[in-house]
Amino acid sequence: MQYMLLLNETAEEFAKRNDPAEAEAYWGGWNAFIGAMAQAGIIVKGDGLQGPQTATTVRLRDGKRAVQDGPFADNKEQLGGYFVIEVPDLDAALAWAVRAPSASYASVEVRPVLPPMAPPSA
Repeated sequence: MQYMLLLNETAEEFAKRNDPAEAEAYWGGWNAFIGAMAQAGIIVKGDGLQGPQTATTVRLRDGKRAVQDGPFADNKEQLGGYFVIEVPDLDAALAWAVRAPSASYASVEVRPVLPPMAPPSA
C-alpha cells in the first residue's frame, strides 16, 4: 500500500527555510529524513510546496465560484489528499480545482510546487 505523508509545519518552522541563520539546520534535518527514506527505498513521489502566501483557494457555493488568496480554510476543514497537475497557469488550475467534489462543501487549495532540488552531496 502506498501512503502520502502530508507534512504540516508551523509558520515559525516554515520561515526557517529562508532565514540565513536557521536554514542550514532546517534543511539539514529534512535532508537527513529524506535521505533515510531514500536509502530505505520507500519514496514513490514527493514535492515541497511554496509557502501558503502563494496559495489560492476556490469554493463553489450556489453554483458560483469564489476565489480567495491564501489557504484560509475553515478550522473544521482538514487536508484530505493531493493531486499534482500540470497546466499552463493559475487560471487553468483553478478551473480544474473548482470541479473537485470538495469545492462544493469545503475548499480546494491551489499552490505552486517548488522546482526540484539537487540531491544532497554525500
